Amino acid sequence: MVAGCGDDAASDADTQSSTVPETSDTNEPSGDGDGDTGDGDGDGDGDTGDGDGDPGGDGDGDPNVKFDMAPIPDEPAEGCMGMGMGGEDVEFSYIWVANSSEGTLSKINTQTLEEEARYITRPDHAGRPSRTSVNLSGDVAVASRDGGISKFFARPDDCAEQNGMPDLQTSTGKNDVIAWDLEECRSWYTPFVGQSLANRPVAWTAGVFDQGSCTWVNQKLWTQTALLGQPGSMQIHRLNGETGEIEDTVPAPNVVLGSWGAYGGAVDGDDNFWFSTHGSGNPPTLSRVDNDTLDITTWPVPNGLSPYGMTFDSEGHAWVAGYAGGTARFTPDSETWDVVNVTGLGMQADSVGRVWVGTYGGQGSGVTAIDVNTLEILDFIALPNAGVTKGVSIDFYGYVWVVNMASSAYRVDPDTHMYQSYDGLNGAYTYSDMTGAGLKNVAFPQG
Repeated sequence: MVAGCGDDAASDADTQSSTVPETSDTNEPSGDGDGDTGDGDGDGDGDTGDGDGDPGGDGDGDPNVKFDMAPIPDEPAEGCMGMGMGGEDVEFSYIWVANSSEGTLSKINTQTLEEEARYITRPDHAGRPSRTSVNLSGDVAVASRDGGISKFFARPDDCAEQNGMPDLQTSTGKNDVIAWDLEECRSWYTPFVGQSLANRPVAWTAGVFDQGSCTWVNQKLWTQTALLGQPGSMQIHRLNGETGEIEDTVPAPNVVLGSWGAYGGAVDGDDNFWFSTHGSGNPPTLSRVDNDTLDITTWPVPNGLSPYGMTFDSEGHAWVAGYAGGTARFTPDSETWDVVNVTGLGMQADSVGRVWVGTYGGQGSGVTAIDVNTLEILDFIALPNAGVTKGVSIDFYGYVWVVNMASSAYRVDPDTHMYQSYDGLNGAYTYSDMTGAGLKNVAFPQG
């Protein structure tokens, strides 16, 4: 068991460890197709296991690095150290999960499984936060489904005086949520308003590494809004990552909204923004916004596929997970689709050529690994008590993270199939690049 970090952070009861069964065959589940709702039956209680707290490691309580992430193209200036998420050595590693039902965001250390902060995401403490995206500085942006995006700093040293009080006022854990007007690690908040507004996908661009200041600069943030029930109302926005100012707005009147507008989103290695619409669209589609021209290109997904989450791999493929009809890989150069008989929700590509899909229902709760080149189903790791495995992400130590719709985030060792869970979330609902490893994977692919 991993200990909590004190009175203001996660308690011992919030973190448990477990072993999982050996690899098993999978069957395609039937998706529920209900969009933002689900059965939420993940009990989040974790399982008891060997409790060594060291999956795949040497027993010292610390997770071992599973694979190296690619370095930046040029050597950093002397003294730049880890450079946040973009360097050869990672400075820190967090996963950021939205507690949708309480309007907050959890910052969880991926090595200790301790919740180090919890933030209110909108001034009214509402909005149903969902998708998160982490930039190469390690900072996070979180979008509320009902409109509005907040950015939070990962490092307290980056937080600035905002409230006129001495010292730094910021959350230190799950039970230490600071009032909106007092929290000083929130960088900015950009509202999006409108009747029946939907604000879901959010994705950072890589930006440029400044050798002189040892910082990432010129980072942009993509997002989308739409007025549900109003065809032609979709807009794509590109925000200034430092200020939150909306620098570009691109109308997308020809993209069919469906029930929820754009649903999944990610960037490729050229900082183009890709997004998929929900399977309720007729037809559901995959679209790309060109980072230079802002032109939008749209492709229908394969017949029978009902899109949910999406990701981009380091080989240049876009991936769409379907809650019905399988998982599809799109090759932009040839504009062709390939479909794998794996049905799921959230998904993320790792740096060693696998895409991981969160599966549930008839296929079993867990994650399935697919080879990004051959499309071979490589592995299935069962999480029998996870319920609906909504979110999937990869951390900087090679662990696969799975977030359910209840209270739990599972850290899974892809080699040993052992896992640990953090069980202190409240109405968890996130499936996106929750760690920043997805962005680094496409910005600096290995090989």
